[in-house]
Amino acid sequence: MSNLNNNRYCVIMAGGIGARFWPMSKTATPKQFIDILGIGRTLLQMTFDRFNKICPEQNIYIVTNEIYRNLVLEQLPMISTSQVLCEPMRRNTAPCIAYANHVIKQKNRKAVIVVAPSDHVILKEAIFTQEIEQAMNVAETHEWLITLGIKPSRPDTGYGYIQYLNGNVLNNVKQLKKVKQFTEKPDLERAEKFLQSGDFLWNAGIFIWSLESIDKDFKKHLPEVNDLFEKGTGKYGSPDEKTFIDKTYPVCPNISIDYGIMEKADNVYVMAVDFGWSDLGTWGSLFEIRSKDSYNNAIVGDNVMTYETKNCIVNVPKEKLVVVQGLDGYIVVEDSGTLLICKKTDEQQIRQFVDDVKAQKGDRYI
Repeated sequence: MSNLNNNRYCVIMAGGIGARFWPMSKTATPKQFIDILGIGRTLLQMTFDRFNKICPEQNIYIVTNEIYRNLVLEQLPMISTSQVLCEPMRRNTAPCIAYANHVIKQKNRKAVIVVAPSDHVILKEAIFTQEIEQAMNVAETHEWLITLGIKPSRPDTGYGYIQYLNGNVLNNVKQLKKVKQFTEKPDLERAEKFLQSGDFLWNAGIFIWSLESIDKDFKKHLPEVNDLFEKGTGKYGSPDEKTFIDKTYPVCPNISIDYGIMEKADNVYVMAVDFGWSDLGTWGSLFEIRSKDSYNNAIVGDNVMTYETKNCIVNVPKEKLVVVQGLDGYIVVEDSGTLLICKKTDEQQIRQFVDDVKAQKGDRYI
């Protein structure tokens, strides 16, 4: 892959625990490390493969919790240990991005960076590659922070929304618009209004910018975070990096890049894209993209028998015989001796189930 642009970098955020995918996703192996689509590649591996078409292998960094360092290196044996940036604790996306920025800054101040979560699904990969490359070309020549927006197909209350101003900002990139405002997850009534107005997109949580641009915006909008990581200059990539990061994270604010910078900066643009995106946030979103049988059931498992059962997602070990009768619109998942049966419409409660299991049964099940 040596013909790729050496100024292009990718930061993959892989530190989440994916509680809404319990019991398949557990603290020891969150969903990004699981072959959740049943195709022989984990979500992290698929994300890496996708960006390896855009950036040189050595320019892809994985930011994760230190408890997952070995999992990352096992699943991505082609990368070096210096490409795995380990956080001692979760501090949201702004510190994670600041950490990666300072590591990259020490290597290449001309870097153009794409930042993406490790657990999304992209069904149209060729289009994805084109769109990211186009956004990186724009970020190379303009001091803009670019985020990707997905045209909403339903009034979903699980996503953040981006409202944009009409009118082209570049003649050759019609789908690039100036951002008017970000809105956190709305209630159903507001989500329906957003859909009707036609100038809102789902926030995909994928960002593209030059190192120089994001550096300026960190200094302007999140100086307290920037200053902390600036103190590590000269330590990144050295034996002192871990000690420095372990000291820095406990005193670092817990803040998202959206709230800390994107909602405040005036140089933010959104690119409307359509490449078969799913953030795979819930079992319901996995149901949407999985193939179904004639009764609209999405089934993973070689020995599942269904009777009078429709609109269900069943995910069980291959060898397990499972007989399901009379269910409509349920999630049925078994993993490592833990069984979940839950209405699809109530899947947001799974986080609460996990909290209750932890409180009543201890950590062994989560």
